[in-house]
Amino acid sequence: MSKGRILVVDDDPQIRRVMRVTLIAQGFEVRDARSAEQAFEILEQEKFDLVLLDINLPGVGGLQVCRSLRASSDAAIIMLTVRDAEEDKIEALDAGADDFVTKPYSTPELLARIRAALRRVPLSPEGGPQVIRLEEVEIDLVQRHITVRGRTVRLTPKEFDLLHYLVTHPNVPLPHLRLLQAVWGPDYGNEVEYLRTFINQLRKKIEKNPAKPKYILTEPWVGYRFQLP
Repeated sequence: MSKGRILVVDDDPQIRRVMRVTLIAQGFEVRDARSAEQAFEILEQEKFDLVLLDINLPGVGGLQVCRSLRASSDAAIIMLTVRDAEEDKIEALDAGADDFVTKPYSTPELLARIRAALRRVPLSPEGGPQVIRLEEVEIDLVQRHITVRGRTVRLTPKEFDLLHYLVTHPNVPLPHLRLLQAVWGPDYGNEVEYLRTFINQLRKKIEKNPAKPKYILTEPWVGYRFQLP
């Protein structure tokens, strides 16, 4: 039984070949593309659970592919790059990526990142609220659907997972480590820039005034808190 469908987008044929062999051996179905244009052609016809996307594609770059894909797809996205600067990570996450892997990487590291990108925060416990209604925001935890001021708002899978965890643990400070491990997995803990970027995106999408948030509050030196009335 397939563990999921993955599209590998990289202009290096050797990297595509190695990834294809590695991922198929792990039980994934794999397609690959050598360019943004070829990737778009494949994505128009097929649905994938995850896209491994090189940030340095020739022509239309990986960041633009990521933005375009994120506007129309719920697939998880992992950006691949030779650069490890924090601003590069933030740029990739801002474009809609779920995670960021620096080349060269080990096979166990890549597989762990794939598992983290594909994992989903479990539903609320039996008897817990399945729909959270705030003044101008309605969050359906089962349908993974959010409405803000009467308008459907699109969240990336990881944005929704983070919001899900926040709203089901309201009114208490949630440390960075706890949030990272709950949403991305036990191998995470130092990627505070991930949280900062995703929290900023969530505030832009659900807060009336993102600069003065009402719901998603920062706990200085600790983490974040979701304030329920």
